[in-house]
Amino acid sequence: MMGHESESQAKLFFYGFNLEQRVCANHILRKIKEKIDFDFIYDEVKDSYGDKGNVSVPPPVILKMILLLILYNVRSERELMNTIPLRLDWLWFLGYDLESEIPDHSVLSKARARWGVSAFKVFFERIVWQCVEAGLVDGSNFLLIQASLMLMLPPIQW
Repeated sequence: MMGHESESQAKLFFYGFNLEQRVCANHILRKIKEKIDFDFIYDEVKDSYGDKGNVSVPPPVILKMILLLILYNVRSERELMNTIPLRLDWLWFLGYDLESEIPDHSVLSKARARWGVSAFKVFFERIVWQCVEAGLVDGSNFLLIQASLMLMLPPIQW
């Protein structure tokens, strides 16, 4: 018997939905998340934050967002923030779920101003080094070429 498409109704609740299961085992972001420690950034930027006021977006999440911007050649920070809720792999990589509030694009420019451009060069050098040590990149891998080009360019220009 031929099935007919029925009108769909948006679900109010999602039971049993797991982002972990929606990201394939060989996905590059899964490999990066398993092998790369982004928590080093807490010590690097701790002097840039005060003890009072609003709680910031966690620094590793900011760094991961900028990594997504570069890896996926996203044209702007606004486009990145608009795309994050649409990409299950990006949500998973950032530690968000379907209902997470995505930060405003200004979070990235504020982080650049707060941390300084030279700090970003150090962050990405450290991440690339971790990728090399973990065997995620080598001379034949496009990611290494892209990362090398990024390190050879003048300081990050946004």
